[in-house]
Amino acid sequence: MAVSADLAKLLDKQYEESDLNELIDAPVSAIAGISDGDAELLQKAFNISTVGDLGRNKYFRAAQALSVLAEASK
Repeated sequence: MAVSADLAKLLDKQYEESDLNELIDAPVSAIAGISDGDAELLQKAFNISTVGDLGRNKYFRAAQALSVLAEASK
């Protein structure tokens, strides 16, 4: 099943036309609001260099799960 979504608000301009497979391999700074300096800090702290690395990181996944559970318990 094909899925269509407008990701423009989530991405830097140069990545807006990229497909999902390209985005997973894009530098983490492709996400709007993450600067090159932020990306460097993520690399040093968590060995995150791509969007895919960020999405698969166990610490970020744990924080997201806790946030969702906390919202659901309100």
